[in-house]
Amino acid sequence: MRIRSIFLLFWLFPFVAHAAIVDLDMRPGIRASAEYLVGDRSKPAVLLLHGFLQTREFRTVATVGSSLHDEGYTVLLPTLSLNIPNRRQSLACEAIHHHNMEEDIAEITRWVAWLKSRGHPRIVLFGHSFGSLQLLAYLNARPDPAVKAYVGTSLIETRIGSTSRSALIAQLKDRIQRKQNALVTQNISLCNKYAAPPGDLLSYVEWDQPRTLAAVKTVPVRMQLIMGDADQLIGRNWGKALQHVQAPMVYVKGANHFMDAEHEFDLLEHNLNFLKTLPAAS
Repeated sequence: MRIRSIFLLFWLFPFVAHAAIVDLDMRPGIRASAEYLVGDRSKPAVLLLHGFLQTREFRTVATVGSSLHDEGYTVLLPTLSLNIPNRRQSLACEAIHHHNMEEDIAEITRWVAWLKSRGHPRIVLFGHSFGSLQLLAYLNARPDPAVKAYVGTSLIETRIGSTSRSALIAQLKDRIQRKQNALVTQNISLCNKYAAPPGDLLSYVEWDQPRTLAAVKTVPVRMQLIMGDADQLIGRNWGKALQHVQAPMVYVKGANHFMDAEHEFDLLEHNLNFLKTLPAAS
């Protein structure tokens, strides 16, 4: 693990803060990085995760992260490796994808543990779009007790276009059983042509609406979902399904999937309001 200091002083706050790029080994040969912005240690640290195939530079998470730090919160913005050493750029849909949900969860686990090791006993997870789903998958596994809350923005299940999900899952499982590892090209999330080995693809495809809703119902920490009421990328009935499982949810009026333009301020306000409801450090 290596930390590269960028700058050390922010005159806006009564505490000394610094930013750094943190490099962390995830698996043999795979190193990933995160931006670490230190804030007031009496406040919870916030880990923000980008959407599908993106990086921490993606505007939605980068803007929220910077704004939360301006409000005094410690922020960690990792870039998932997607099995690419030192990944710095978003990954094209047309690339060959050798990554899976289990590895994503393992990397989230590593970053949460790293935050704990830096003296942050209270951690809030913030995800955007598919990042919200990956954090939900982490919370559905074995989350660290230091994780106290979860904010899912534009939460979305793994979408696969018009393909029959049951038929696709059966096909992928059959290929795995037969040890047929040839790439499968499929519409997934925002990608029309996404090529991956059967096992890696299956790990994402299995996160359909029922599984996602079941995970929402069993989130073991405080939760807030933030959705745009003008989001054209989610299914028409998705919001109703989330309401049916009584997910704590707020809508940003007029906001699209990316909460951009003037809706960035609404997104920040909802985040700050939620963070203020969390119990103070004991």
